[in-house]
This record gives sequence, structure tokens and C-alpha cells, in this order.
Amino acid sequence: MTKKHNWLAYALVTMVTWGIWGAFSEVPDYPATLTYVVWAISMIPCALAALVNIKFKLDIRPKSVALSMGVGLLGAAGQLILFEALKHGPAYLIFPMISVAPIVTVILSTIFLKERVSRLGILGIILAFVALVCFSLSNGSDDSVSGYSWLILASLVFICWGVQAFVMKLANNSTPDAESVFVYMAIAAVVLIPVAIAMTDFSEPVNWSFNGPYLTFFIQILNAIGAFALVYANRYGKAMIVAPLADAVAPVITTIISLVLYMHIPTVPQLIGIVSAISCVLIFSRE
Repeated sequence: MTKKHNWLAYALVTMVTWGIWGAFSEVPDYPATLTYVVWAISMIPCALAALVNIKFKLDIRPKSVALSMGVGLLGAAGQLILFEALKHGPAYLIFPMISVAPIVTVILSTIFLKERVSRLGILGIILAFVALVCFSLSNGSDDSVSGYSWLILASLVFICWGVQAFVMKLANNSTPDAESVFVYMAIAAVVLIPVAIAMTDFSEPVNWSFNGPYLTFFIQILNAIGAFALVYANRYGKAMIVAPLADAVAPVITTIISLVLYMHIPTVPQLIGIVSAISCVLIFSRE
């Protein structure tokens, strides 16, 4: 295989699939909890491909398993909350907001790993707080966005994913191959399926037509493919290019597509928040 020479192609796959996935995740008429179930199932084919690539030699050392499962559970919990958030707020606000998750990673790395934050990193932290303030103000300045449910839920997502990235740092130092980490992420996603089903209100009608579970699967598998491609992009590529493409450009694609779908022009606070969030991620990706 020529994965080593195609790292940029893998990074571009992640950028495009995640950008499209984010924009269309709220389109299907399907319960958020069952959307999670479909997403978890969509991780299985990619996990099987990862096992094939390492010839089914999964890292089963206790420390590697614990850290990798921690990565998976935090990511899966974030996904479950994200799907609920998209029922209460638009993707063009939610995805830029959760893209500032690196601020949590930076803070944890500074406290526990004694990593230093550069002056540029401090600017990134300030921009992250500017973005959060602007998104919270957008409720009062835009009649199309009401209530704070989406803001609270999106905040929980970026906390989960920020902590996840920190734990992933520890996992990558303990696990010899990225495929094993991905497989455990898929396992963790499947483990939480009963929780998602238990949270589902089946007393309400469930759409079982094509624009329900089937359309949801086609959209959610984009996320799994992007995550799988990112494994190889990070393994063989240059972090200074991979990180901005995956973490910053993908939310830009999501935001643009979502704004077109909604035919909505952002308010001034929203626009400042979106630009601040993307700028923050670009800064952190170079830290």
C-alpha cells in the first residue's frame, strides 16, 4: 500500500467528509438518540478495515485498552450529545462552537503534562472565549435562534471532545498503532448503543422511511470514513497541515453549506463568533 505517500489525500478526505457530515447531520427526520445508534453502527465497517490493516493484531495491553476506550467513550458521549444539540440549534453555530474544543486540551496539557503555552496560544485561548461569548449573545440578537438548550449541549460536546483529545495524547504514547485506538473507539461507540436506545421515547412516532434511518446512515458513515482517514493522515503526514484541514477547514465547509441550506445571513455576533472560533482552531493546530 502507498499510504505513506498519500497522507495529504487522507487529510483532504477527512476535511471533505467531516465538512459535509456536519452540515447534513440535522437534515434527516430521525430521533437524535437513534441517530447515535446509526452512527455507532457506521463505525463498524471502518473498524474492520483497521483490523485487517494490522492483521488483527489488536493491542490488548491493559493500559492501552483503558486509554483507548477512554478516548472512545468520551468521543461517543460527545456524539450522543451533539445529535441532541442539532435538534435545538443550527449547525452553522454549533460546529464552529465545538471546534474550540482544543482550548480544553491545551488547559489540561498545561496543568497535567506541564506543557507551556506560547503567546500565540494565549491569543487562541482569548479568541475561544470571544467565540463562546458571541455565540451566547446570538440568542438575543437573532430571532431564528431561541433558547439556550443548544448552547449548553454544544458546550458539553466541546468539553467531552477537548478531554478526549488530551486522553488521545496519552493513548498514542502507549499504543504502537493508531488502528488499535480507532478499533477501541468503535467498540466504545457500540457499547453506548443500549444507553441511546434506553433514552429514546418510543411513545412518539419514529420515521422508518428512507429519510429516517437510511439517509442517516449515508450521512453518518461520512464521519466514520473521515475519522478512519485521519488515522493515516496523522500517522504519515505533517501535523501542521493535517490539523488545520481536519479541525478548522471542515467546520468552515459545514458552516457554509449549513448557511446555504438555511438561506440565513449570520448576525454580527454570530459572524464574529464563527471567525473567532475558526481562527482559534488554526492557532491551536500550529501549537
